Amino acid sequence: MRVHKLTFAALTLAASVSLTACQNGDGGTGQSGPSSASTASSPSSPSTPSSASGGTGSGSPEQGGGKGSAGKGAAAGQGAAAGAGTGGSGQSGKCRTDELAITAMDSTIDGDGEGTVAVTLKNRGSRDCAISGYAGVDLKTASGSLSAKRSGEQSGPGVLKPGKSVSFGINYPMNTSGGSGVRITGLVVTPPDETKPVTLDWPGAATLPVTEGGGSPVKVGPIGSAGQGG
Repeated sequence: MRVHKLTFAALTLAASVSLTACQNGDGGTGQSGPSSASTASSPSSPSTPSSASGGTGSGSPEQGGGKGSAGKGAAAGQGAAAGAGTGGSGQSGKCRTDELAITAMDSTIDGDGEGTVAVTLKNRGSRDCAISGYAGVDLKTASGSLSAKRSGEQSGPGVLKPGKSVSFGINYPMNTSGGSGVRITGLVVTPPDETKPVTLDWPGAATLPVTEGGGSPVKVGPIGSAGQGG
């Protein structure tokens, strides 16, 4: 009988231990549930903005470096643009009226059948400038303005350096008729490819012969057609 009681007690103890183990297992499962729910809610938890903020913070140096690189690229581009603007392509900008000192003098040679006035253009600017072709020339007279005709000579491209000069000639018929002729009161010169003129005193003969019919008896040569410059 004592043996049966011990056996029953042992079985009872084993059952109790087993029940306790089952309860502990159920408790562990219950605890893992909330843990899984917390993990699932992590994307919407306050830690998400913290992570984004951290990404921005860590990205700032990279973004800053990117701006630095872009800045260098822009500077290089500006440098290239500046080089082109200052003649990096090997071309000079045209000579502007305001950059030129324009003067006129009588260059008539005794014995010539016509008079000559030499007009000189001096580069008083600080840059090389391109000048070629024909200047516009108008003689102011008592009867109105008289435009000179081009001589038809060819003129190649030229570059006028600071302080240097170039000249062209104006040829006109001498008044040998004995009459009063047409009185000249001034000279208007417009540099090639410019629209701003300069008015000068006329240094040549005081009058032109009266001509019948249309056309101008005054002719102008291309840039470089008078003298060698200097």
